[in-house]
Amino acid sequence: MRYEDEIVGIDAEDDDQPVKAKKRKVEKESALKGGLLLLRDIAIAVAVLILILQFYKPTIVFEHSMEDTLHPEDYVFLAKKAFVFGEVKHGDIVVFESDLLDERGGPKSLIKRVIGLPGDKIEVKDEEVYRNGVLLSEPYIKDGVTPGSVSVEVPPGAYFVLGDNRQVSMDSRNAAVGFVTQERIKGKVIYRLFPLSTAGVIR
Repeated sequence: MRYEDEIVGIDAEDDDQPVKAKKRKVEKESALKGGLLLLRDIAIAVAVLILILQFYKPTIVFEHSMEDTLHPEDYVFLAKKAFVFGEVKHGDIVVFESDLLDERGGPKSLIKRVIGLPGDKIEVKDEEVYRNGVLLSEPYIKDGVTPGSVSVEVPPGAYFVLGDNRQVSMDSRNAAVGFVTQERIKGKVIYRLFPLSTAGVIR
């Protein structure tokens, strides 16, 4: 009986081998499938990111000229194709390439609000702004005043822009910036991502 028990024991262990091998095979296949699914998810995420960056660009605000609407170190999203599919409108906040130079000696990008469209007559007098003879209501202006004296008509294909912090902003009132042509506009600021306390659509 002892020998029979030993033989039976050996036979039972042998019977477990195919089961264990099958289990290991299933585990390997499961791990491989999981890895492939992870690679697929990463590839999809990268493709979506590339697609998003074709239309939107994250941008950091560095200057004070758009306070109190935007502040230094605000992290915003720029819609690069906004004016491919639509037109520039009064009040749009845009980023454009100016004739000013940055610290590296290249064209400096500025962020301003569009006040005048082609054909508009813009006047700045008595610290207020008039468009086509109508006084503008501009609740977004810091300190509520617009220094300077301006009387211009916006030429075709160009725009008159001002910063919201009019007392420090270098904008279309200054000959160094002047009118902004369509091809110099990089996009429209549409959303603030950071700081989280003020995150949301930009008006």
